[in-house]
Amino acid sequence: LNRHYFALPTNPGEQFFVFCTLAAWLIAKAGRPFERPQESDDPNAVISNVLSELRSFGRPVDFPPSKLKAGYGEQACYVLDCLAEEALKYTGFTWKRPVYPKEELEEEEITEEDAELTLNKLEEDVVEEESDSEENFIDLNVLKAQTHRSDVNDSAKQEEILQSTTDAAEWNLEVERVLPQLKVTVRTDNKDWRIHVDQMHQHQDGIESSLKETKGYLDKLHNEISRTLEKINSRERYINNQLEHLVQEYRSAQALLSEAKEKYQEGSGGVVERTRVLSEVKHI
Repeated sequence: LNRHYFALPTNPGEQFFVFCTLAAWLIAKAGRPFERPQESDDPNAVISNVLSELRSFGRPVDFPPSKLKAGYGEQACYVLDCLAEEALKYTGFTWKRPVYPKEELEEEEITEEDAELTLNKLEEDVVEEESDSEENFIDLNVLKAQTHRSDVNDSAKQEEILQSTTDAAEWNLEVERVLPQLKVTVRTDNKDWRIHVDQMHQHQDGIESSLKETKGYLDKLHNEISRTLEKINSRERYINNQLEHLVQEYRSAQALLSEAKEKYQEGSGGVVERTRVLSEVKHI
């Protein structure tokens, strides 16, 4: 079994059987008789027996037994870890003190002159390899080495004015030729959590600054709307008080109009009836 066998789901049926078998073996190693489970046994009964043994060791079980049916996960690892500790306690296992091997350090003393000779030789080798492989490519290390050697050779002429012997036009052409190779483009990885965290902080700062400004405008607008509503309510009460008698007269007129409409309907019904009778008399 690999160390992550009970942490990740691979084959739940197989993992559950291996979990039950390993738990039974650890319980037996801890000095408790426990029958090895079979594939045909009831899973609920096996889990109940394992948890009973675990509680008998004084280990707390604060999760439902159904969590162990998958044979993997945090609960399964917890049960096996507790049983393994009890088995080690029963067998009297103790860790021994570590014995560290004695290492003999080989000291290599290199004088300054040898180091300079080695560095110069290495630079010369690099110059030869680069000149053989890429004739038309300018190596910055080679230029640095050449500059270093020229500075060493001209150290006796420090008081003289330095003057370049390179043609400016040729130098500009060479710069234009190698410029695309000197550009460094850094591609940002969208999966980098640091970029997302920085963006979240930027958006949070933007939201907070915008919220402060917007909240001021909204509070001002709320106050204006509240004052306007108060004015409308007061004006409405004033109008109702001033027009109360007119409203009463209007209601009286409405009642009279309703009575007149009823009388009109009654009279129009009699006229229709008399018109019908008159038409019948004419036909006779």
